[in-house]
Amino acid sequence: MQGVLENATNQDSKAYNTVDLLATMAEAFPANNGMTSFWRTEPHSLDSHRSTEVLPDASDIVIIGAGYAGVSTAYHCMRLSQSSSADKPSIVILEARQACSGATGRNGKSQLNLGGHLKPDVYYQVSALADKYGIDAAEEVAAFELAHMAAVQSCVEEEKIDCDLEFGKVVDVQLDDNHCAKIKTGYESLLAQGALTTTEADFSPKETAEAVSGVKGARGCFRCRTGRLWPYKFTTQLLERTVSAGVNLQTQTPVLRISETPDIDGRWTVVTSRGSVRAKWVVFSSNAYTSAIAPEYKDKIVPVRGVCSRIVVPNPPKTPLNCSYTLRFNAWDYDYLIPRPDGSIVVGGGKSTFFHDSSEWYNNTDDSRLIESATRYFDNYMQRHFHCWEDTGAYTDRVWTGIMGYSTDSLPHVGHIPNKPCQLVIAGFNGHGMPQVFLSAQAIAQMIICGATYEETKLPRLFKTTLERLSSQENHILKHLKAI
Repeated sequence: MQGVLENATNQDSKAYNTVDLLATMAEAFPANNGMTSFWRTEPHSLDSHRSTEVLPDASDIVIIGAGYAGVSTAYHCMRLSQSSSADKPSIVILEARQACSGATGRNGKSQLNLGGHLKPDVYYQVSALADKYGIDAAEEVAAFELAHMAAVQSCVEEEKIDCDLEFGKVVDVQLDDNHCAKIKTGYESLLAQGALTTTEADFSPKETAEAVSGVKGARGCFRCRTGRLWPYKFTTQLLERTVSAGVNLQTQTPVLRISETPDIDGRWTVVTSRGSVRAKWVVFSSNAYTSAIAPEYKDKIVPVRGVCSRIVVPNPPKTPLNCSYTLRFNAWDYDYLIPRPDGSIVVGGGKSTFFHDSSEWYNNTDDSRLIESATRYFDNYMQRHFHCWEDTGAYTDRVWTGIMGYSTDSLPHVGHIPNKPCQLVIAGFNGHGMPQVFLSAQAIAQMIICGATYEETKLPRLFKTTLERLSSQENHILKHLKAI
């Protein structure tokens, strides 16, 4: 991590000694210069902002990470404190690179879900959750995700955020007979158990799937409601509102470590490349990089590298895409497509080209370079997979990488960190953060500002970070490698 070392040691006169830096270089820290994604082609004025020249010595709340989770947490803390009779807390956001430069600013569904796919899952992973944890727990997750569409829409309208938010349908196309049959069985089981959220989706069998989806070789497809937006614009404009309200933003300020115990005043010392901040509350909204500074999450939240692209269409077909898509080739290989208002299409995936080599993606934080085997995957993508796109001239405009935070049990970690009073986590969203983060951040704010318990926030019970989850040895991320 030479880039991190250079960046940190070249900071202002309050720079910390290199011992701290060298100790962290083997950990899951972000690369110094990530590739420029399509979503970050119009940098916001706060992109490299520092509210104050020097770090404050202390803050009531320190939030680590200025992405979707961190900014949403700051926003909700600010809103709740404004409506509370208690004193307004001081809040500092520490960001290792530029604002919104992690998964939110380079992915497709926010964290490969690599860009703005607000897609609730009402039947796919929910079926597996129902089998393992019961229908009630699974329904909580699905309902929570569905609630995000209205919550994000309300925020966009109230704060007058310009982020291309729109709602429509997503078509989940199955391209393998066996996998399609398995998913359909799970879908029907959910309906039979009375899962109301699953009624949001409908299924088209093989006989009509190609006509319904327009995808060549479709063996079946599901359709349900979805939303899509420009995640970088949403997050940075929300950040603008929080900074205007007094939140202190410090970019280019990587956190190196947290003190092992609080001081005599009950404050944690957050050590950065530019000095330290003493904080009553510490929020880890650091997603893929959480384990580097919160050792409890080592091997529990893993950096996973993905690939995303933007496809430009010179000669659009008579019926251009009016839906988002997921193309599922088997249980582990899938792509997603998000049509943009300008006629271009964001396409992410390409796992078949690199998944066999886990070093390319597992526990890999290097978003400064492409995965070479995937660089040509998106060429002629639309022509290969969609009827009536053969003569559109659709071509790959750009390809980039992004780092997502995957949990080894496929569930986010949200809430109080066990045995660390006043430390909270909101991370590990498995490339599915857009329909999970915003209201999770609201719950974190309720715990801090209102003293709410986890249960009082109405978060899904399965998201709660616990000692049991942290001691588990299961690893869902790697299970599909055995089948290759």
